[in-house]
Amino acid sequence: MLVKYLSIILCVLIVTTLKAQDFNIEKSGDIIQIALPVSAFASTIIWQDKQKPTLQFIKTMGMSLVITHSLKRIINKERPNGGDYSFPSGHTSAAFTGAAFIERKYGFKYGIPSYLLASYVGWTRIQANKHDKWDVLGGVVIGMGVLIFSQNHLRAQD
Repeated sequence: MLVKYLSIILCVLIVTTLKAQDFNIEKSGDIIQIALPVSAFASTIIWQDKQKPTLQFIKTMGMSLVITHSLKRIINKERPNGGDYSFPSGHTSAAFTGAAFIERKYGFKYGIPSYLLASYVGWTRIQANKHDKWDVLGGVVIGMGVLIFSQNHLRAQD
């Protein structure tokens, strides 16, 4: 029940922020790529259980950020708009880490909308000419892969 209210609040926040900024596709992706992980993190604080979800999320998101930004520096692929550090998409990896965490913790009922929002983030990065499809796919693989690895690793430690 509380997840439902949190989802509604998140949607209202996103819509009002975008309306205030005269809807910008790139900005909407920027907001959602932060909103998904923040929602996942907030849910771990609200619904405590024996699985130590807050610590699991922090470790998972940290691992995702380290891998993403390390690969960006190592590969240093040129962006479609001429900038540096295109691969992988950090926006997409953050969004998919949050979405995958929500799906693993609360099931497909909340996971599917989260994955749709995360996919939208990847689409906005391509539309803004910041990334190509391979950069976005790399972000998806990192976001989902890190969660699967860290969840299995954390379960093995319990």
